[in-house]
Amino acid sequence: MGDKRVTSDYDENEMRRFTAGVLADLQALEKMLEGGLFENDVRRIGAEQELFLVDAAMRPAPLAIEVIEEAEDPRLTTEIGRFNLEANLTPRLFAANALGAMENELNEVLGIVRCAAQKFDAGVVMAGILPTIQLSDLKAANLTPHPRYHEIDRVVTMLHGKNRVIQIKGLDELHLTLQDTFIEFCNTSFQIHLQVPAKDFVRYYNWSQAIAAPVLASAVNSPFLLNHRLWHETRLALFQHAIDTRSLVHRERNQPPRVCFGDRWVDSSIIEVLREDAVRFRILLTQTVEENSLDVLANGGIPKLESWRLHNGTIWRWNRPCYGITDGKAGLRIEARYLPAGPSVPDQMANAAFFLGLMTELPEEFGDIREFMTFDEAKANFFNAARYGLSGQIRGLDGQSRRVGRIILEELLPRAADGLTLAGIDEADGKRLLGIIEARVSKEMSGARWMLDSYSGMDPRAKSNVRVRTLTAAMKKNQEAGLPVHDWDLAEIPRRSEWIDNYKTVEQFMAVDLFTVRPGDIVDLAASLMHWRHVRHVPVEDDSGRLIGIVSHRDIIELFAMGKITGPAQWVVRDIMRTDLVTISPETGALDALELMREKNIGCLPVIKDQKLVGLVTAYDFLTVSTKIFEERMAELASRESAFCVQDSTT
Repeated sequence: MGDKRVTSDYDENEMRRFTAGVLADLQALEKMLEGGLFENDVRRIGAEQELFLVDAAMRPAPLAIEVIEEAEDPRLTTEIGRFNLEANLTPRLFAANALGAMENELNEVLGIVRCAAQKFDAGVVMAGILPTIQLSDLKAANLTPHPRYHEIDRVVTMLHGKNRVIQIKGLDELHLTLQDTFIEFCNTSFQIHLQVPAKDFVRYYNWSQAIAAPVLASAVNSPFLLNHRLWHETRLALFQHAIDTRSLVHRERNQPPRVCFGDRWVDSSIIEVLREDAVRFRILLTQTVEENSLDVLANGGIPKLESWRLHNGTIWRWNRPCYGITDGKAGLRIEARYLPAGPSVPDQMANAAFFLGLMTELPEEFGDIREFMTFDEAKANFFNAARYGLSGQIRGLDGQSRRVGRIILEELLPRAADGLTLAGIDEADGKRLLGIIEARVSKEMSGARWMLDSYSGMDPRAKSNVRVRTLTAAMKKNQEAGLPVHDWDLAEIPRRSEWIDNYKTVEQFMAVDLFTVRPGDIVDLAASLMHWRHVRHVPVEDDSGRLIGIVSHRDIIELFAMGKITGPAQWVVRDIMRTDLVTISPETGALDALELMREKNIGCLPVIKDQKLVGLVTAYDFLTVSTKIFEERMAELASRESAFCVQDSTT
């Protein structure tokens, strides 16, 4: 959990004092390592569970503060978005029933959150990225009102500069230009913490990097972002873009981003990594320095290292070194940050068991990972796993590239089982949880694959937002039932659904795959486009995407009726396009848009955001919606009539 005691109003003197505090903390940490002041004979585990809150239409519900207040549970805290929250599970010794106890606690906390959310007609969904999030959800009103989050957004945006470009390619291609960091609201994760012996920290940390790829490949659960099908774990690419502080100059110099996998193995001490972070990455947050860590250490105490810990919390390595104090003793732990939330509690615990088993067995069996794999291979494996999940290939410890599923089933699962046995984990818990990984990999049914297969199997005539809403509703239902994803049926659009709730704004049903023409194009091109694509309105835009007119089917018919067209190149679009346009924004209410079309007697409404054309709403779109609603109502009436007839016949 990030430290929320931050200062938002500070001058250069306070910044210098805080920077000095970070450097002093690193000196103290180095002295503690040299003096053997860390626990070396105890292993602990912990976890952070991030969640989405959703309304009845499966859209993000910005109610985190209200739900946390209603729940009154100290394990719950806010996250950056008002529709995200986080649960911090109890640290426990990694032995005996640790995994079963963590799973029970996770189910308990989820039950508390669900109960509190119900008071506000809301629910809970675990997903790396919520499929139903829209651009309109990524706004300042949904930023949690706390100095930490406001400062991160302000400083990151200031350092990066304007025009934050988000470009991710998968089955589809997403390209956005943003002026803030609010797209970070889209991400949630299930973060596993493992305390390891400080004297062997480097060996364990390097292994955490090496195993990240196969663990992630089996766990991917984030294939959708803003109705685009991208990476199997899109969250990794998105997070790097969302919190990138590098200006154009820094990117040209190949400075690494704050969200990163790293660029080399650690050689002799974790201090190498921490020093580099301290000098490479500018401080984002400050707080009052309440202790001199070197003085505390000199007086026989254990320093809290609060300044460095706050700074370390703004550097998002996918495997992050962490420091903590338990029962008056200092410990070092590795935080695996790359695992997504979901698809279910059993799936998350299976991911944890797989990670923890490998982290216990492989360092003991193989020793130094650097003798078996280069860092570049580990890094390439990691991003291949994020892009392709269980469909991809990675390079194994023998240097050979194979399907990741084969490596997991043949080489890694048996070793993970040995690791759990070595740690003293209850045999039944270990067998059950690793059995989930085995079944998931054997069927190649990760959370990402389930979403993609469900989506592609739905009626292609259904609008994208209906399909992602169906996905989210099915995820929520299966999560509440406690089923692992390999046992889920593919999601299907129900015959009856609250369609009217699903069309509150035009953003939810506007056409976004638009065919447009330019003002200098010949009219015959616009006419052909209308004929081939079965559309009646074609937007006219300039080369920068700025809307400057509309050509309608009626305009072209009038040209023909007047006998003005004698050749295909005689008239151009600018000669007939209409420029007195009525436009709306994506947030315009559906009923407001319909009333506007009636009032102005027009057949389409261009949707504009930041002076650019982002969608189009036509009378046909409203006809489709109203027809579906009519079908729903008629089916309901038929059902009632049938029930009445049955009742009458039995009377």
